[in-house]
Amino acid sequence: MSGFMFERVALIGIGLIGSSLARDIRAKGLAGEIVVSTRSPETLRRAEELGLGDRYTAAAEDAVRGADLVIVSVPVGASGAVAERIAPNLKPGAILTDVGSTKASVIAQMTPHVPDGVHFIPGHPIAGTERSGPDAGFEGLFVDRWCILTPLEGTDETAIDRLTAFWQALGSTVDRMEPAHHDKVLAIVSHLPHIIAYNIVGTADDLETVTQSEVIQYSASGFRDFTRLAASDPTMWRDVCLHNRDAILEMLARFSEDLAYLQRAIRWGEGDKLFELFTRTRDIRRSIIEAGQDVDAPDFGRHGLDKKD
Repeated sequence: MSGFMFERVALIGIGLIGSSLARDIRAKGLAGEIVVSTRSPETLRRAEELGLGDRYTAAAEDAVRGADLVIVSVPVGASGAVAERIAPNLKPGAILTDVGSTKASVIAQMTPHVPDGVHFIPGHPIAGTERSGPDAGFEGLFVDRWCILTPLEGTDETAIDRLTAFWQALGSTVDRMEPAHHDKVLAIVSHLPHIIAYNIVGTADDLETVTQSEVIQYSASGFRDFTRLAASDPTMWRDVCLHNRDAILEMLARFSEDLAYLQRAIRWGEGDKLFELFTRTRDIRRSIIEAGQDVDAPDFGRHGLDKKD
């Protein structure tokens, strides 16, 4: 026995999540070999320059040969094509997982291609930044963060336990959810905030004369925090919107109703309603800090984070 958690890990996609995984797997000695695959020659070359893997290939089907753990880290819209390409070379007993922000769509795309004897366990580490590409990754991205697994009925429990232990070794707390429930939860805590941020920044961009002066100059008053979300990878978020459409539209409808309520309160000078809402939302912020999902520091701890960047 080698002592490694997995003898060979194949990382399909080497952006923020994939490159952070590569760094942590290396630092913690979780695998005997890391194989990196991405279709972009420039990205693959950069991953090699950074020393993220032991072997590098643009052919995902070659990367997965003999791998005990295969992690697909591509935009969710590409999941099915990747699964179809790698399926013939997945070895029996291998664990196949992903890191996509939508689960029902990924499952629908990938499941038809998964060979018998391969353990497909969809996953989603809830961690990240607005940056993308292999240079964006760093050790410790998953520490004190959640990783949600959405295993299908009948999935081998031993395989689930192995994948759970892997994420725990990276510092994450692991939970299980039904795929549809995951998608609804993420629609409100992640997808809708990003959509709102994109829309607000887009509105400011439409006001061209303002954007070129006051909006940029005074962005520290709140606009800046929206721009951090709106700077996230466009391909990834396009696919999230298209592949979690129903849940996102449901949350957008609810948000629109609540926004209309707020609009009426402002129009009619109903300060008691505004005060009640703002008090309730402040309590949510405090709960997030108490849960360890952010820091209780001035400016949301942003200055400290910026110094680390």
